Amino acid sequence: MRFFAMMTVLALGATALQAQDKPANNMDLVREKIKADKKLVVAEAMALTEAESKAFWPVYDAYQGDISQINQRTVKLIQDYAASYKAMTDPVAGKLLDEAIAIEKDRAALFATYRPKFSAVLPATKVARYYQIENKIRAAINYDLAASIPIM
Repeated sequence: MRFFAMMTVLALGATALQAQDKPANNMDLVREKIKADKKLVVAEAMALTEAESKAFWPVYDAYQGDISQINQRTVKLIQDYAASYKAMTDPVAGKLLDEAIAIEKDRAALFATYRPKFSAVLPATKVARYYQIENKIRAAINYDLAASIPIM
């Protein structure tokens, strides 16, 4: 479980403080390491055949590229929240909430968009397994974020 905790902010891109603490090239290296570690976790949990593996990984990589854009929006949302935290206003809180809702809608839409793509290359049980893995990783990230982000 510590792996998932480590992924929390780094997989999303880094909080404002962490981004300031490390040079961009170091953060890029850390992100790449986490992506590789996540891929190993997925590979182990999926137990793909050789044929499934050949078909699955290109779809996985495309999904990770697309979800990365949504994750970057989440990082920006957290950074905006941190920047406004001490002097939060109703209009800013409303904008942050609207963006949080939009991010969740876009994340769900992307998940739905990729279902047929994964289903074209894997049996339904393995697609469901992959979605469970993604959900578990996301739950761990959300847990750590909830623990570290103060309530308004």
